[in-house]
Amino acid sequence: MLRSANLNGASLLVNVVLFLMVPFIWAQTKPLKFTKQQIASESYESVGVFDVDMDNVVDIVSGAYWYKGPDFITRHYIGSAKRYGEYYDDFSTIPLDGNGDGLMDFITGGWFGKQLVWKQNPGDGGQWQEHLIAEAGNIESTRSWDLDGDGIIEIIPNTPNDSLVVYRLQLDDNKKGAGMFSKHSIIGPHGHGLGFGDINGDGLTDIIVSKGWLQAPEDTYAGEWKMHHEFDLGTASVPIIVADVNKDGLSDLIVGQGHDYGLSWYEQKPATKKQKTQWTKHAIDPYNSQYHSMEWTDIDQDGENELVTGKRYRAHNGKDPGGNDELGLYYFKWNGENFSKQVIDYGPYGRGKGTGVYFSVSDVDNNGMKDIIVAGKDGLNIYYNEPIKQ
Repeated sequence: MLRSANLNGASLLVNVVLFLMVPFIWAQTKPLKFTKQQIASESYESVGVFDVDMDNVVDIVSGAYWYKGPDFITRHYIGSAKRYGEYYDDFSTIPLDGNGDGLMDFITGGWFGKQLVWKQNPGDGGQWQEHLIAEAGNIESTRSWDLDGDGIIEIIPNTPNDSLVVYRLQLDDNKKGAGMFSKHSIIGPHGHGLGFGDINGDGLTDIIVSKGWLQAPEDTYAGEWKMHHEFDLGTASVPIIVADVNKDGLSDLIVGQGHDYGLSWYEQKPATKKQKTQWTKHAIDPYNSQYHSMEWTDIDQDGENELVTGKRYRAHNGKDPGGNDELGLYYFKWNGENFSKQVIDYGPYGRGKGTGVYFSVSDVDNNGMKDIIVAGKDGLNIYYNEPIKQ
């Protein structure tokens, strides 16, 4: 409230400015509103968003089907992944034009079949041909990153029991995908969890695994990746997020437990002459389990990234700690001191919603706000992010 007495002109102006700013600040920090749309009751655990039919409208691709935008009601059969019990062997949907024909294909793979593949978009509404990239081993999930900075993503599966290998798309003479991938081994078995980012500030992209981080060499493929055993992250999420959370100039880590309780961030402390780099663990949410997948993105359009994540429903068929707890989908906002939790959806199976192993964040209704598209054993849904009303 403004006081009318004993105010000079300068102090009155300051108070008026602050008063006028309050509604704007409140509007930008109040929780977002999401509208939920169920797309399918299928139990695939991965979903991607890209333009399948080249009509300049994004579509949704999940499991055996793609769903035509902008309403995502009409679906087209792609060809199903093999099923093993409750699982489909389809643990990522990474858009990539593998053969350079201008149509977007996607990369996937699975734990049981141990194969990394790309599925070719035929462009005619028919089934998508599957091409083998490699016999990669048990694939927890696959992620992509432009490790060498050439503008083309590399494909990196998290294969906990097998070697960490980077698969690089080979290009033809026209600098388009040639339908083949070269194989570059980094280290041997590396555990559950995978992330990418510049840990030591040298401008190169390092790789983070469960028990440490791999320092990138100057030559991505010919050089040696040096392992730094500085932490043990457990059954870490895929991905592990690398971000300067507290804005101190050092990269930190955000890590979920994919098969246990816990969501945390690890603050990087600089090395001294007597000590190597130290990492201080801070709890974000210790009370929910199976934070298997996450995205670090500006969900509220305030210029700062938020953490979007949730519980992977029946990650190990209900056998994980907390496996039968209620489901949740959330975003966490950094307030300068810690993360505040905002609930997007929560409840038991059939009412709440969790995540699978690979979800997408994309403005599918073209309203300027990023929506959340989530698959899982509990169905495929879109959460439309409604514009903030001032």
